[in-house]
Amino acid sequence: MGSVILEIRAGAGGDEAGLFAADLYRMYRRFAESRGWKVREYSRHEGGVGNIKSVTAEIAGEDAPDLLRHESGVHRVQRVPKTEKGGRIHTSTATVAVLPEVPPTSVEINPNDLRVEAFHASGHGGQNVQKVATAVRVTHLPTGTIVSCQDERSQFQNRERALAVLRSKLFQMMQRQRKSRVDELRREQIGTAERVEKIRTFNFPQDRITDHRYGVSVGKIEDIMNGNLDLLLRKIAKSQKNK
Repeated sequence: MGSVILEIRAGAGGDEAGLFAADLYRMYRRFAESRGWKVREYSRHEGGVGNIKSVTAEIAGEDAPDLLRHESGVHRVQRVPKTEKGGRIHTSTATVAVLPEVPPTSVEINPNDLRVEAFHASGHGGQNVQKVATAVRVTHLPTGTIVSCQDERSQFQNRERALAVLRSKLFQMMQRQRKSRVDELRREQIGTAERVEKIRTFNFPQDRITDHRYGVSVGKIEDIMNGNLDLLLRKIAKSQKNK
């Protein structure tokens, strides 16, 4: 059994971006539950009813790392928001990061580089749910990386969970730095090319999801948003085999 840390953040688009982030989180949760995977939410920051600014959760289950590893990137949605009276299509974004579980021995963290703060855990909607400050926020001072966890009942457990997320983030940073150095050498040899940030577009009026990396498009957008992500993942896998 493997596990990953899923982090979703609202991007450009105001409230609609927050609603899209919530929709993506629900999609991944339902997909995980349909496969019998376990989902443990670490932290959630809401911007209103049904609106998520950011959410971090662990997804554990057979093939979870393999099936979710291509989900990282900018996801774009084109649809008419429920609050739009004129019927105009809005474009919003949300970012998805799928971080691998990293053993403690893989990333060395100096305790002197950490600032650990305790705070009261809050439930959905922002209300405090505990009188004792058990939630933990950890700041990695050299990089400015901040992670928090409020899922567990004790401050110690939340601290350990937060450190696990921090290790994954720092590990990803290390990988990006190595890749950046390789990319720089490559650019020196073959020149530059424009990089498009978005990896996937959810077009509701046309009932179509397009993965721009693989040139794959599928319909049944409502089914996929309700957790039937296999419809898209199978087509992506097939396109990779044909290359």
